[in-house]
Amino acid sequence: MNLRALIVDDDGSWQAIMSEILTDNEFDVDTASTVEEAVAALKANSHRLAVVDLSLSASDHHNQDGLRVLDAIRHLDPACRAILLTGFATVEIAVKALTEYNAFTFLRKESFKRSEFKDVIKRILVTAPAANDETSASKPDLKPAPVSPGGLLPKALIVDDDAGWRSILEDLIGESEFQPIASASFGEALGLLRKDKFSLAVVDLSLRGGQSLDGLQLLKITQGHHIPTIVVSGLSEPDEIQRIYSEHSISAYIEKQAFDRAAFKRILVDTKQSSQASGELSGLTDREREVLDLLAQGLTNKEIAEKLVITTNTVKRHLKAIFEKLDVHTRAAATAIATRGK
Repeated sequence: MNLRALIVDDDGSWQAIMSEILTDNEFDVDTASTVEEAVAALKANSHRLAVVDLSLSASDHHNQDGLRVLDAIRHLDPACRAILLTGFATVEIAVKALTEYNAFTFLRKESFKRSEFKDVIKRILVTAPAANDETSASKPDLKPAPVSPGGLLPKALIVDDDAGWRSILEDLIGESEFQPIASASFGEALGLLRKDKFSLAVVDLSLRGGQSLDGLQLLKITQGHHIPTIVVSGLSEPDEIQRIYSEHSISAYIEKQAFDRAAFKRILVDTKQSSQASGELSGLTDREREVLDLLAQGLTNKEIAEKLVITTNTVKRHLKAIFEKLDVHTRAAATAIATRGK
């Protein structure tokens, strides 16, 4: 027996798009255009997921009947996971949908991608149905921190005032073997940075839904703490992006308008490998780091000795210590670690 989904949207074209995708994913689909029709559908059947438009009036862009539908889902079909799909939601409304109305996530119509929507469906299907109690219905969906066989995973700080983006980034970062810890503001992120140790930071530049770039201050702080940092931002001016790269030594800059999940996960893997290499290099003395840097440039023992004004025997002793600390046996392996750690 197929799972059942509910689509609540007053736009027939969006109903058709959603119905097609959900049917392809083996859902039986109910549709509704008003709050009343949605309530009737919720009373008639249980649903695994619902896709709800915020505005159910084509003539009134301020209409927020979708929130009434989310409220009805909480009370009439609490095991149903709801996705808010809208072209009008502000950050404040999106946060309210996720925290107060227990929506699973939200997607914007103007940047809708079928692949992203299908990924959300997959995420819903692998999570437990929403809990049937008032306490969990009024709070965000808190995920337990993943644990690796060897202990706690390295922590990754997410800083974004957009709840939908925080949800997306948490899932992708969790899948990449980090422990995601999300924050929605500069102050919250600063508090976390002061009391915890992070191996990665993913930062949005605009944290108040406007032009104020509070995230730039956080980049200075993460740089000072030597935390590899990825920027995921709506800011897309080339000159500004180039300035941020040069002034803040970030690992990567990703524009939200062109966000690609696979590319983001590849960047996470590269950043994690670089971070691990930096950790391995932290055990070297300053002189050993100098020797390793020259080794990575392809210099011979004699050339390294001449550069550092030391004997070749001293170079050999340094290399022996470096190989032991890095647990490698060849110059090539030591060079690979040095290169990853840059």
